[in-house]
Amino acid sequence: MALYTTTGAVTITCNKRLTPYLEQEVKELGFTVEETFVTGVRLQASINECIRLNLQLRCASQVLYSLKQFEARDADDIYRELKSYPWETILPDDGYFSITSNVLNDTINNSMFANLRVKDAVVDRLREKTGKRPSTGAELTGAVIHLFWKNEHAEVFIDTSGDSLARHGYRKIPGRAPMLEALAAATILATKWDRQSPFINPMCGSGTVAIEAALIATNSRPGLFRDNYAFMHLRGYNDALYLQERGELEKQIKEVPGLRIIATDLSEAAIVNARKNARAAGVDDMITFKVCDFAATEVPEGTNGVVYMNPEYGLRLGELTALETTYARIGDFMKQKCRGYHGYIFTGNLDLAKKIGLKASRRIEFYTSTIDCRLLEYELYEGTRR
Repeated sequence: MALYTTTGAVTITCNKRLTPYLEQEVKELGFTVEETFVTGVRLQASINECIRLNLQLRCASQVLYSLKQFEARDADDIYRELKSYPWETILPDDGYFSITSNVLNDTINNSMFANLRVKDAVVDRLREKTGKRPSTGAELTGAVIHLFWKNEHAEVFIDTSGDSLARHGYRKIPGRAPMLEALAAATILATKWDRQSPFINPMCGSGTVAIEAALIATNSRPGLFRDNYAFMHLRGYNDALYLQERGELEKQIKEVPGLRIIATDLSEAAIVNARKNARAAGVDDMITFKVCDFAATEVPEGTNGVVYMNPEYGLRLGELTALETTYARIGDFMKQKCRGYHGYIFTGNLDLAKKIGLKASRRIEFYTSTIDCRLLEYELYEGTRR
């Protein structure tokens, strides 16, 4: 069907500061990036190609296929423009769809009103053309229409993803303050890990970083853990291409003989949850889990790997005082047990990071939720640096 094979403008969104890693992924899949911006990239692709992007990308949030751009001063303009669009060629008569939006317009103080006008336009058009009224709702389980409206510029998309791709789907027990899977993947892609040498993850929590490391090393993609996408709910959808792309995910998985991923945590409950999550991701046999203080974590000698830690940042004064000691111990652990490795600390508290007592060779910017974070890289030289 032409809807699936027509090349058009595609915007792939991601969380703030993940764009460089998303761009890298998109290029590795053979696409040409036309533009990058703070929260994503733009390129040309068909919806059939969007299927591949949805299944393959680790750092993305949504894959949006542009349908129409227009000028809109107010919500009535939105309604008129979208009521004239041939939605009957895109949405099934008996389907279900949702509306999402990103709105910055002086006439709108609640984006839900903009969503309502989009919904009204689509429903009224379909009722006139087909005599049927589709179901609508907030859950992103069917087709999804996305409105981007800034000042007087509006653009409407088919969101081919639905639920955010940033959640990879294997994590059954998130644990306390879990790192978003897309963020964890991006931070690993930002390291100098060769995907063959040891990956050591003390303070592993619910295991997200160690699991993402195992998935990256074996080239296992997020599409393996999900079976519903918004593109499946468009008119004329055929399972054949999706099943073909899904089959490719299985074929591209590779074994990494001798790979060691070691994840530890002081909390027994955290390790129990991490093991369950790793089992759901199919990588539990690749990760050695252990309950212990981070300083007791095994670090294989005679090799150059990566040590990755994500300690707490501290919110209250008492916590900060205790964490100063913890961060100082992290520095001692790296200096004494991790020589020859690259060390990485992901933290949202640079004052605490000073207690590590090592000079970072790189400070890579990230966000987690609304917290300004850094992935600090330390070159832990074996013996005296020449």
